[in-house]
Amino acid sequence: MNILLSRYNMQMNILLTGGRTPAVLALARAFRRAGQTVFMAESLRGHLSQPSNALQASFVVPAPRQNHEAFLVALNRIIAGNRIDLLIPGGEEIFHIGAGREQLPCVIFAEPINKLDHLYNRWHFVINAIENDLYAPETMLINSHDNLLQAYAHWRGLIFKPVYSRLASRTMVLPPLKKALSTLKYDPPWIAQEYIEGQRYSTYSVCHNGHITAHATYPCSVRTREGAPILFEHVEHHAIFRWVKTFVQRNRFSGQISIDFMEAANRQLFALECLPYAAGGVHLLASHPQFVEAFLNPVMNCITPPGDRAHMLSGGMLSEALPASLASGGFRQWLKTFLTSDDVILDFRDPLPFLLQFRGILAHRILAWKHGITPLEASRLDIEWTGAADTPTAV
Repeated sequence: MNILLSRYNMQMNILLTGGRTPAVLALARAFRRAGQTVFMAESLRGHLSQPSNALQASFVVPAPRQNHEAFLVALNRIIAGNRIDLLIPGGEEIFHIGAGREQLPCVIFAEPINKLDHLYNRWHFVINAIENDLYAPETMLINSHDNLLQAYAHWRGLIFKPVYSRLASRTMVLPPLKKALSTLKYDPPWIAQEYIEGQRYSTYSVCHNGHITAHATYPCSVRTREGAPILFEHVEHHAIFRWVKTFVQRNRFSGQISIDFMEAANRQLFALECLPYAAGGVHLLASHPQFVEAFLNPVMNCITPPGDRAHMLSGGMLSEALPASLASGGFRQWLKTFLTSDDVILDFRDPLPFLLQFRGILAHRILAWKHGITPLEASRLDIEWTGAADTPTAV
């Protein structure tokens, strides 16, 4: 990606993917404010970013998981037809792009599929951390009943996660043995980890060949039932930044990366999992005047979020955080947070994504009803990555 160094102060044609998420909408707006021409490719019709005036054009592409080759052909046509200089994958479709990157004639701000998969796979991520002398929870691979019984014999309290799964929708926390035996399937396998209580944090970084050019750390104190943060407020946490910096350097990572941590009561840090694409920390950095440069200038100094203003998903604050605050007696704190935080979707200079966001929600609910799955599962049905089997051509 050294080509970017000589062009970072020039106008470029940028193609983003993953426009269904607020993080990618924030990226589109930031690049447009910086004078870049922004295009979007998405397989979800009526997605969140589609009506944004930050976009020069928005293209509907085939579902990457179900139509991998057609997805790549469509991207190729968009890149060639619009003279795209840089493709920035923003969501889970990054794995399908990584698996076919040789077919795409532009610079791609992402790693090849082998490295992406290695970081996203929870088992391999833990091994990677340990090999680099970085802390992660004690972990066991679970691919049989014997492994499962061994985990219960080893730990008093434990947590189970699939090796591939975004958010905590399938995570099992302190499950009874009988429930685990009846629930777990072993293809793909799961991991078991020692259960650790403490404060959870998420990070988001922009990186070039092991060098971080933008970074944010934020507590995950307010989350959905599935584990996604609703509230974003940057904190300076030097130990977390050192962990991320060491990990990024030793893996010579390029792209966007989000790593989740648990800080135990004794202040010991444990890295939990990794997403090698855009995450909620984008909202904390998007207003920084050098944020776009962080993608295009590989040698610039690392920036952190400007100011201390909190950002929120107001829908989640109303539908999930408010009932929880009423049940726990924390309504006054909820109200203060709600009134002093900025909504990440609402932008009076670009109002349509906020006004029309119900379209994407409705599309997910209809898809969930058709397939007998949850709306969260429906939101990832066309992009979910569960290993190389999702793209046989990449094996």
